[in-house]
Amino acid sequence: MASDGATAGTRRTAGSRSLRSTWRLRLLPARPGTCAKRIHIADRLREKTSIRTIAAELGRTPSTISREIRRNGALWRGTQWTYRPHVAHRRAEQRRPRPKPGKIGRNPELREFIQYHLAIRWSSEQICHVLRRLFPDRPEMHVAHETIYQALYVQGRGELRRELTKALRTGRARRRPHRQSYKRLPRNISHMVMISDRSAEAADRAVPGRWEGDLIIGKDGKSAIGTLVERTTRYVMLAHLPLDHGAASTRDSLIETVETLPPHLRRSLTWDQGSEMASRKAFTLATNIPVYFCNPASPWQRGSNENTNGLLRQYFPKGTNLAVHTCDHLDAVAAELNSRPRKTLGWETPAERLAKLLASAS
Repeated sequence: MASDGATAGTRRTAGSRSLRSTWRLRLLPARPGTCAKRIHIADRLREKTSIRTIAAELGRTPSTISREIRRNGALWRGTQWTYRPHVAHRRAEQRRPRPKPGKIGRNPELREFIQYHLAIRWSSEQICHVLRRLFPDRPEMHVAHETIYQALYVQGRGELRRELTKALRTGRARRRPHRQSYKRLPRNISHMVMISDRSAEAADRAVPGRWEGDLIIGKDGKSAIGTLVERTTRYVMLAHLPLDHGAASTRDSLIETVETLPPHLRRSLTWDQGSEMASRKAFTLATNIPVYFCNPASPWQRGSNENTNGLLRQYFPKGTNLAVHTCDHLDAVAAELNSRPRKTLGWETPAERLAKLLASAS
């Protein structure tokens, strides 16, 4: 009877242990390395269960369980390996203090490089790719653009100066969804030549000299700056409009701007359906550059120019008087944009790409 009782007691003990382990397993949270999971590991190790079986019970790989035992276990009397769950949990928590200093915060050279280029209005993606080009054999100088955003946005890190968010494209410290596009009123411009009549070679950007243009408008619509972007190189030129942006002033300013270009870079100009281009025939007669118009509410037909106008708003914010900017200042802004590496150009700058085209033509 004693034997039977001992056997029954052993069975009850084993059954209770199995039930206790099953109960723990059901209550384990999804996050790995919690104290409850470590208790389960310790229980199963005392039962001489294999690491592979424990891993299957916890839904982890055997290497994860083995690594947990090696990192947070201890040698008993210098020979036997022991695993105590609460001690292991304390060791793991002490090893991973939060918040950890980020990669940018740990590397002063990297932080200074990023802060300097943010201050001159480079995008995070431009900075990341230039870092890889300048320091190909130094992985400590490589970061993802999201790392830069986190260093700017996440409260408490302080890895980058908070005021640098003003130098980002939007100037905002958080991301916002795009607003809905608005409907534009039709413009009364007679005898427009539409973009569908433009040469097919302009669409693939293979031949330089195809330009896209538009105006960025200042406070109360009373001032403006003309913007021109070459489709192949993304090279930017700005037209000075100090008095007004009527048809005559826009025509004269554009003529003065494009006269600096060699003949093979004067193939066509694509513009929005704005009334400022009412004198386009006089512009074409003076420069030998035909003007084509986009379809209504189709800004993607001048995608390079629309993107550039967004970049220019960092220098010329909405709601400000654009007439106060001198021609020299416009040239300086254009030069700064043309010296930025561009993803679409394989991280070359527009100035570099244009220089290559001019060198090959000569």
